[in-house]
Amino acid sequence: MGLVEAWGGNAAGWFFANLIEAFYNFFYALLHPSEWLAWLPSINGAMEVEQKEALMRFIYYGASVEFFFVILAIFLVTAIIGFINNRFMWGCVRGLEGFANIVGRTAAWAGLLMVLQQIVIIFMQRVFAVSEISIGFGVTFTKDVSWWSEELKFYNAIIVCLCATYTFVQGGHVRVDLVYSAISYRAKRVIDMIGSLVLMVPAAILTWLYGWFFLWRHLVVPNPSASDSLDRLLTKARALRWNIETIGFSPNGFNAYFLFKILLVTFTAMILLQAVAFFFRSYLEWKEGEASEGKYLDKDQLGDDTAELAANIH
Repeated sequence: MGLVEAWGGNAAGWFFANLIEAFYNFFYALLHPSEWLAWLPSINGAMEVEQKEALMRFIYYGASVEFFFVILAIFLVTAIIGFINNRFMWGCVRGLEGFANIVGRTAAWAGLLMVLQQIVIIFMQRVFAVSEISIGFGVTFTKDVSWWSEELKFYNAIIVCLCATYTFVQGGHVRVDLVYSAISYRAKRVIDMIGSLVLMVPAAILTWLYGWFFLWRHLVVPNPSASDSLDRLLTKARALRWNIETIGFSPNGFNAYFLFKILLVTFTAMILLQAVAFFFRSYLEWKEGEASEGKYLDKDQLGDDTAELAANIH
């Protein structure tokens, strides 16, 4: 649209120009998916020039100023509608918290899988003294025992990254309380609103900016850089090819460390969504009063009085 170039002479003009262009960018991306998603059918395979350029656009815009303002515009529009219609905002809260709960409750099973796999590894090593473990029927997947041992770290990463927002919704994170418990109900909600926007959102954005290019530097060559312009990345696209990281810390160890980078980006996105949900919930509970505290909150029932008391203390 050219508004940024026309208005970008000062900070206010730059901000509002980007915000206005965000609506154009959002609908343009929706109506022209091939320009940034054409590479999907060729993941880890040969790509045509158009697919390479689409991938470079995807990498660039994934951590760009334009993408930030698109997300900001979506948040502002959603918030404005929610301020007018609180039922809509409660629906957003329930949807975002429900998403965090579903992902977290599913990912939590990785803990059981981690324990069972460790038992199998010890049993196979100590009893049968095998050097490899195979799984599958017909088509088997065979790896060295050290590969399976190092893979346990991946299960732990799944729990940490995908259960963080679920634990937040459940109130399971340990808190250090200096003044929070001594202030009024409405003051607590104000602190929660400020904390979600001033602490959670900036931390998520910074982690995303780091994690996004950290991920793609281990998936493609030539390596994209955060300082590269779109034109420079499109120039690099001529030599672009997949180079998915398959190097382990040991010769026969776990060699899919790119999955950790994907988890980092996923974790950051979920934290950002939870920050929005927490801001909306805090605002609604501030507006509606103490009767709305915990409204629509889907908390797990532990089934044990002592465990419930410990969870409430945290």
